[in-house]
Amino acid sequence: MGSEGGDFGRRVSAALAAREMTIRAAARAMQYDHAYLSRVLSGKQLPSPQLAASLDRLLDAEGALIDLAAALTGDDRERIRHALTRPTKLDGRTVDALADVLAAQRRLDDTLGPVPMIPATEAQMKTVKRLLREARGPHRDSLAEVVAEYVQFGGWLHASARSDARAVTLLNEATELADEAGSGTLAAQALNFRGYVARQQGRSGAVARWFSTAYHTPGSHSAQRMGDASQAAQGYAELGQRDDARRLLNEAASLADKASAQPPGTAYWLTPTFQRLNLGLAHLGLGEYSSAADHLNAGLEGLPTDQQSAEWVKEYRNALRAAAEGS
Repeated sequence: MGSEGGDFGRRVSAALAAREMTIRAAARAMQYDHAYLSRVLSGKQLPSPQLAASLDRLLDAEGALIDLAAALTGDDRERIRHALTRPTKLDGRTVDALADVLAAQRRLDDTLGPVPMIPATEAQMKTVKRLLREARGPHRDSLAEVVAEYVQFGGWLHASARSDARAVTLLNEATELADEAGSGTLAAQALNFRGYVARQQGRSGAVARWFSTAYHTPGSHSAQRMGDASQAAQGYAELGQRDDARRLLNEAASLADKASAQPPGTAYWLTPTFQRLNLGLAHLGLGEYSSAADHLNAGLEGLPTDQQSAEWVKEYRNALRAAAEGS
């Protein structure tokens, strides 16, 4: 956030490295001057809209790089720099700018994957946490929510990349920050991600515990609670506690109407179609393979284009294969 195009450049550089593509090769493929591309990726110059669009196509980012490049105007960047040097003068426009950058990055994760995102996100977390420690005034509470979501996002990236220990550290910190900000939705989402880590580790008891905790978190959104109940049901089903699993599935179903409303920004993916993915996992845990396959198929087919190839989708595709083999 310190240099003009630093964040954009770091993320594109990491994505190119993940594809084993040099800056020179990228410039050649896009028919851009190598020196210009180098200046942009080193943060010395802002990308033009045309370059952002070319990089977006090159990296199959589905528009996410275009959004990231447009997330901050020169004025907004100057506001952030000013806030970092004079945190007692923090204003609402600066908080909004930080939130806009985070929103663009979260979408970028769906297309580029977690690994290229981690270094720049870690650097940003340090910056916004320092700003929160030193900030004063009426906009500090709003900043606390943004910082909690930054740390939560960092935890999610590490969880997706299977850096489990770092993920747990960040998600615990995100929960505390969410409590400080008084945000039940952020707290519930951080706890939900702890359940995701447990599921990747194959610890059914921890799956049931973390998703149940998220489900009962005060202030969480109905869409979150529906997803948490479904995923807790999966954990109980795998433990052989079928009555508890079915009770939670019934409770998830009872939330469907309320959950169909616009989900919170911190869990923007929780559409009614997405909910079927987690219902599918629960039915799979119960050995109800036909129902599991129906839910998983519907959920996967309904994902937006920019999420179809996301790293986290692999879990659901594997579950669909398991349902097909079990039926």
